[in-house]
Parts: sequence; C-alpha cells; structure tokens
Amino acid sequence: MNRESIFFTITVSFFISVILVIASFTILMTHNYQNKEEQLLEKYIPIIKMVVRQHNRGIVDEGFLKTLEEINYTMFTSKEQINKITYNPKTKVLVEKKNFRNRTVFRVLKLKDKNYIYMKKHRKSLLIRDNIPHANLTQLYIILVFGIVIITIVLMYLITLRKLMPLKILKDKVKHLGDENFDFECCDTNRKDEVSQLALEFKNTAIKLKSIKEARNVFIRNIMHELKTPITKGKFLVEIKKTEHTADNLREVFNRLELLINEFASIEELISSSKNIEKNYYYIDDIVDNAIDILMIDNENVEQKYENKKVFVNYKLFSVAVKNIIDNAIKYSKDKKVTIKSEGENIIFENKGVMLKHDLKSYYEPFFGSNENNSNSFGLGLYIVFNILKANGYKLEYEYIDDTNIFKCIKEEISTK
Repeated sequence: MNRESIFFTITVSFFISVILVIASFTILMTHNYQNKEEQLLEKYIPIIKMVVRQHNRGIVDEGFLKTLEEINYTMFTSKEQINKITYNPKTKVLVEKKNFRNRTVFRVLKLKDKNYIYMKKHRKSLLIRDNIPHANLTQLYIILVFGIVIITIVLMYLITLRKLMPLKILKDKVKHLGDENFDFECCDTNRKDEVSQLALEFKNTAIKLKSIKEARNVFIRNIMHELKTPITKGKFLVEIKKTEHTADNLREVFNRLELLINEFASIEELISSSKNIEKNYYYIDDIVDNAIDILMIDNENVEQKYENKKVFVNYKLFSVAVKNIIDNAIKYSKDKKVTIKSEGENIIFENKGVMLKHDLKSYYEPFFGSNENNSNSFGLGLYIVFNILKANGYKLEYEYIDDTNIFKCIKEEISTK
C-alpha cells in the first residue's frame, strides 16, 4: 500500500487506536486488580487475625462461631469441608500471600458469588466464608466499556473506508478521462457526504464532456456536409465561361458560404457554451425575417399569420432554429409554402404534406432519414432545432391534423414581460 495514500494513513491510525485502547485496558485492569487486592486484604486480615488469635488460645467454641455468624462469616473446621472448597476446580484465587519464614499461606478464594478466607500455617488450615455475596461489577464494567470502544473504532474505520471508497474508484476513472473514457457508472449514489458529491460532480462533468464531444463530432460532420455543395458549385462555375450570369451565381455561392460559416459559428457557440446563452426580448417578426434572409427565399413562400409579440430568446440561435423549421416545412410541403402562427409566446409552423413516418424524437438524430429525398436539407435536421429550442426555454411538439403537419415551439417558462 502506498504510504502517502489516505487509506494507508487511516489504516495506520486505526491500528494505533486499537493498540492504545488495548494498552489502556490492560493498565486499567491491572490497576483495578491491585485496588481489589488491597480492599480484600484490608477487609479480611482483621478477621483472620481474630480467628488465629482465638485458635491459638484454644477457645474456638460454639460461642465464637456464633459471633462470626452474626457478622456474616462462617468458619469451617472440618478438613473435608475445607478441601471441598480449596480443591474445587471452579474455585478462583483472588489474593495470595506467602511467608516462607513462618511457612504461612494466606489466600482469598472465590467460588460462585462467595469469598473465602484461607490460611495455612504449620500444616494447620483455616477456612472462613464471607456470607455476603460479592460480584465484581467494576471488572465487568471495564470489559463492557472496552468492548464498546473496540466495536465503535472498528465500525468507524469500516464506515470511513466505505465513505472514501468512491475516491479510490474515482482515481482509476480519472486516469482514463484523458483517453476520452467518459463512463462513470461507479458514481451512482444518493449519499450526501462530500466524497460522494465529489464523485457525482466528476460523473456529471464526464457526461457533459461526452455530450460536447458528440456534439462537436456532429458539428464537424455537418460542416463537411454543408460546405461540400457550394464548394462543388463554385468549382464548377470557375471552370465554365465567365459571363455576368456565372458571376452572379458565383457571388451567390460565396454569400451562401458566408451565411453557412456564420450559422456554424452560432451553432458552435451553443455546443461549447458552458453557461446560459445570452437572451433578450425580440419581436417574432424580426426573427422570422432574419430566418427568411438566411434561407434566401421569397416571402411568398411564407404565410405570416402570427401576432407580432416579443419573445425572450437568443436572436441568432433562435433564428437558426426557425430557419431550419421553415426550410424543412417548405421542402416537404405539397405547395412549397409554410404558414407561421402564434399563441402568446408559442410559435406554430404548418404545411400541407404527408405525416411523419417516425416518432418526432427519432428526427432529433443527426442526418436521420438521409436515404430520403433531402438533398437540399440543411443537414442538421431537427437535431439542432431541438437543442436550440431547449437552450432558449422552448420545446418542440408535433401534430398531424387534416393533411397538415403542425410543429409547435412551446415556451416552457412564460416570460414576465
């Protein structure tokens, strides 16, 4: 593992924390054991001294035993009873003191919940039971707290690793971002922590980059497709005999090229813009006139039945969208005419013709239906129309009523002006 990695640092911190907790537990248990030992010695030594004193005097009678019972102690005099306790495998030694000079052994034993005081001197044994139950709750509390702390540390370690896991995956994904690998399926998450949000933002950025790449590819293909016809026509006019008519045609070719270049610049602005496009209020009449000028068609092909209201759009881009709709409407109409109407800020285009063979969304694909008769088509079709309308807060809807194709540019958010 890389020592500079954040995962390495967290793992080392986890193990250090566990070691410190274990060391603290060991010290605490040792200290608790010493305190317990001191408490037991302080409590039982006076009792054993009193018993030894009476035993040495030889007056360990029923009265003395009764006195012990009154202070909650029971003395065992039978060797069989003493061995039954001292040699029981379940008996634990809590405290042990030995004096080799006096050949004395002192122990505090525990069996079940009772403590026993055992003393052996010169092969003589004494055993006294403390009748008050003793539960070592302090030790139990220490173990319980230690277990809770260890479990908490482990859970926090695992949760932290889980929270940071998107970083590791993201690092591998970002390595391939330069290779135009924009697939970030790993970052689908509903979590709200900073790492997950960072991964989600990287994914959204990759999706945007992928979209821009695809749009630019379409844009370049359309440049090649659209410029090919006027260039071919211009080359042909250059080769033939120079006349006033050919000169006019040649000027028309160059004008067409200039219009296409300006139009492509507007489209490129839409594709590459990372911010909202600049919009303002313009009259529908001005937008339609500009679209007709770009198309270089006669006004008699366009029947204008709209109310000349203001719409909040980007003038150049919206004119390109209107131009494409008019161009396709005229080209695919039976009478080579298009009717433009309005409903508030909604703009409606109608033409007499056959119904669309496919769903409207299918025509959003670049060059969709290229096998059909579209030799005069702009080439971008409804693809660029859809994107321009979307950028301007519009959506496109289609209806077919009484042999009439109806394309509606619907304003999704009504302007306040």
